[in-house]
Amino acid sequence: MSIERYPHALPLPLSEAVRAGGFLFLSGVVALDAEGKVADGDIRAQTRIVLATIDQTLQAQGLTREDVVKTTVWLANISEAAAFNDEYAKAFGNAPPARSAVEARLHGGARVEVEVLAWAG
Repeated sequence: MSIERYPHALPLPLSEAVRAGGFLFLSGVVALDAEGKVADGDIRAQTRIVLATIDQTLQAQGLTREDVVKTTVWLANISEAAAFNDEYAKAFGNAPPARSAVEARLHGGARVEVEVLAWAG
């Protein structure tokens, strides 16, 4: 099995994505601005930025949201789950991927982080 790593555009010690076998693994995505700082905004705004970043990464690998089979979601405040779910549902529609969601303390004041596993085979 070959493994391909795609470095992060920002100087971070992680790969933006790794292709292994038939899968593409995306590192957790938070709402970062061009300077690598967490973008201002509420949970809805940050979720939209995160989903747009995920779209860009998937598209760079020739994939779309329809190829996503599993997400893991971390919310800084679980009471914001309903607002997050509204934005997430808009993105994934009636056939969302499998998902886990937990509350966690996130880097730099981020409200949300999403990790993605996509079928690329």
